[in-house]
Amino acid sequence: METLHADLMLALPELILAAGGMVVLMFGAFAAQNRPGLVNMLAVVLFAAAAFLIWRQPMGVEATAFSKALVINDFTRFAKLLVLLGASLSILLSTRFFDREKIARFEFAPLMVFATLGMLMMISAGGLMSLYVGLELQSLSLYVLAAFNRDSVKATEAGLKYFVLGALSSCLLLYGSSLIYGFSGTVAFDGIQTAVEGGRNLGVVIGIAFVMAGLAFKISAVPFHMWTPDVYEGAPTPVTAFFAGAPKAAAIALMLRVLFDALPGAIADWRQIVTFISIASMALGAFAAIGQTNIKRLMAYSSIGNIGYALVGVAAGTEQGIAAVLVFMAIYVVMTAGVFVCILAMRRADGQAERIEDLSGLMATRPLLALCWIVLLFSYVGLPPLPGFFGKFYVFGAAVEQGLWPLAVIGILTSVVGAFYYVRLVMLMINGEPGKPFEPAMGLQLRAVLGGSMAFSLAMVIVPGILVGWAATAAAALVK
Repeated sequence: METLHADLMLALPELILAAGGMVVLMFGAFAAQNRPGLVNMLAVVLFAAAAFLIWRQPMGVEATAFSKALVINDFTRFAKLLVLLGASLSILLSTRFFDREKIARFEFAPLMVFATLGMLMMISAGGLMSLYVGLELQSLSLYVLAAFNRDSVKATEAGLKYFVLGALSSCLLLYGSSLIYGFSGTVAFDGIQTAVEGGRNLGVVIGIAFVMAGLAFKISAVPFHMWTPDVYEGAPTPVTAFFAGAPKAAAIALMLRVLFDALPGAIADWRQIVTFISIASMALGAFAAIGQTNIKRLMAYSSIGNIGYALVGVAAGTEQGIAAVLVFMAIYVVMTAGVFVCILAMRRADGQAERIEDLSGLMATRPLLALCWIVLLFSYVGLPPLPGFFGKFYVFGAAVEQGLWPLAVIGILTSVVGAFYYVRLVMLMINGEPGKPFEPAMGLQLRAVLGGSMAFSLAMVIVPGILVGWAATAAAALVK
């Protein structure tokens, strides 16, 4: 009984989200069907409560629960807080948008809660079974969220495409997991690690390839990226913001857990796979974005490219590389939230504007919004001293430290190519002919998120060591 109580206390943040999600669902269905904004705020309160419990977990201590099905340490603590932050910001972006588009429904909040619960389980997974349960819990909620605007043909198409391709990726991951289990005799990460260290096994190597393929889909890495542009364009913009942030951070954290907890002895095998995926993602993200005319499709290809940069740190295969990835993803989540606030601010009396040409002359009509756009876009480029510079600097530095300088060089070259379409947007804002003005009011929630992104940018310039130090502590917990 004492063991069960200890396990339940370790899993308390997840239990809070599970029970709270059902309460939010019932409350929305029976008491607040016409008040989705209130239901959304309850979800944010749940995220805050879970974050508080995670924050209170002791640092420097690793604990396991439910026969090592869940692992709690400094790494999971960092990743979970990042995911909860991304989910909270996405909900704050949603309320005003859904009201204006007349698609506000209470189901949005419970779906967000259950998707986030799945992400927390993924991050803490101590074995292939808990990994799969968390992954599917997240995915089932995301399928519905992608098609949340059921009256839109694009949204329906996005949801269907994401569902079909997501099912394929789950099959690949499940097949790879079964191969690893068959040749190692266990589903626990520590047991797999012991089996792999005993000698190279072809079955395990093939299993790794399939698992990596399944995880690559979740982070929209090449060649499993094909769903990303259509889903980003078709899904409601706050949902797109959610897809671009929290799920990617959770999937990257899960990939790190699998590679460094279960497969550290097979680094020579999985490094080749990660390197290929990284190069392909950086290249496609840089070149495919050039011809885009829709801002959300542009952000889709930008996200593919940024995942490629994050994988540079993964390919390094070191504690320094893990810390660099965590820094990069934290910066990416916050910057992405700010970018989507700017996209949501592109609203006119006749509806939401999503074309790149709609940004023409923004500096003349909305100079403050244009300035925020410029800061965030140049951060994506990696221009010093903006936050994006630190993210790329650390991941490229980790790769060079391990002799992977060709990978770092390719990353720098694709960054230069990517700078082209970001600079194009900036020049359009400054030199373009002003079109119809956007509505001036953004709402308190959007202003708060955008202000937070700008404050984070300033903090990274002044005191970058806080985030870097925290990430280093988290990385040390993963590489024991």
